[in-house]
Amino acid sequence: MEWNYLLNSNRVRPTAGGDSRLEFERDYDRSVFSTPVKRLQDKAQVFPLEPHDAIRTRLTHSLEVSTVARGLAIFVCKHLLEKRKIEPSQQRQIEAIAATCGLIHDLGNPPFGHAGEYAIQEWFKKFGNSELDELLKHDNSLIRAQMVQDFLKFEGNAQTLRLVARLQVLSDMNGLNLTFGTLSAAMKYTASSVEANPQHTEHSKKKPGFFTSEEELVKRVHEETRTAGKRNPITFLVEAADDIVYSVADVEDGIKKSVVRWDDVTQQLKIKASEDFDEVLKRMSRILATPVEEFGKFDDDILGSAFRTAAIGVLVEDASYVFTKNYPAIMEGSYLGELVLDGERTALAAALKNNIGPNLIYRTPSNLKLELMGRKIIHDLMDLFWEGAKSLPLDGKIKTKNFVGKIQALFSKNYLTVFQFSVQNGLLPAAYSRLQLVTDYVCGMTDSFAKRLHSELTNG
Repeated sequence: MEWNYLLNSNRVRPTAGGDSRLEFERDYDRSVFSTPVKRLQDKAQVFPLEPHDAIRTRLTHSLEVSTVARGLAIFVCKHLLEKRKIEPSQQRQIEAIAATCGLIHDLGNPPFGHAGEYAIQEWFKKFGNSELDELLKHDNSLIRAQMVQDFLKFEGNAQTLRLVARLQVLSDMNGLNLTFGTLSAAMKYTASSVEANPQHTEHSKKKPGFFTSEEELVKRVHEETRTAGKRNPITFLVEAADDIVYSVADVEDGIKKSVVRWDDVTQQLKIKASEDFDEVLKRMSRILATPVEEFGKFDDDILGSAFRTAAIGVLVEDASYVFTKNYPAIMEGSYLGELVLDGERTALAAALKNNIGPNLIYRTPSNLKLELMGRKIIHDLMDLFWEGAKSLPLDGKIKTKNFVGKIQALFSKNYLTVFQFSVQNGLLPAAYSRLQLVTDYVCGMTDSFAKRLHSELTNG
């Protein structure tokens, strides 16, 4: 791969710049002002429907990922400039793309976090493979199989691409009309839903990166950026930023909510990542201007915030080192690992991601109850809206004299516009677009809106 192609500033629909911003900086600005980004303020990061205003939502998480991704890009670009691997003008471009991809990386996540994602997959399993296969009739059996798996393996990352490329309707069907360079870097996973497998040896193929509805766009992005299904190098930086931010910040939020105590975190890290934790404690000592042995005088909240600052710093430096060390393989497309798990601080990253988060924070009874409630809400809403979508008039002329028509009239106008465009083009079966309409609408809801709408429609 070559940066001259990776940093492709063209768009599907050419637009005039008209100011001093780079095209990639315009991508960031378009994203900031977009409706999907605004909705993130009421989507769960870890704790759904959280009343505590200091706990992260998906929006604050995404802003932090954007910041750390840009920071990683700055670290890496400094090295690449010194080694003359990039031109000075390319540094600003790489930083802008990293910041944008960090901001939009979770746009496709449904209400109630990953629990909502699993709830959507589960809802489609009620159809069964054979019923979905019959519903999605298509002459090409490979395409039909892929369409079936699009729903059975529904994935928030693939939905993110769909959102920015299709669903955010402005003047046409190109969504936010982001540059090819940004779209390329935003694709965390490179496989179709048929190719994706959790057991795949390539990390980038463990989950679907796109749906059949966006496959032609993905081919165009590959052609324009010369990635040919390989991961864009900037994608590694954004993924690392996400892993670092959520694994560390979730600990801080858990402490703020009194879900976990600082002593519990300390105990686990001393067992699982003693050497790395010593470095974190040294940095915390400098931040708090206090010897480690005197940390007991601080409240857990203060220690949690100092830990967040110190741990992110340690992990960002390590991820930067891993990227520069593996730079030739990354540019060849042969590096298949994860930056946070291939460095010298692997023990710290693994302890946070695989032990402290899952065992001490995510599985609290209150959180599990909310996720189960979210599952019920999503299933009921999808049942209801599928009733409307499966007989939705293709010409968009909805009649509200019967109950099915009343359901159809509740769909988002934007999503109805995309649905009509899809069926009029006739590239995919109408049933595929109908199922996507239900998924698009429910997936785009915020936690509060989904809960309120469910209550209104079920008298709950």
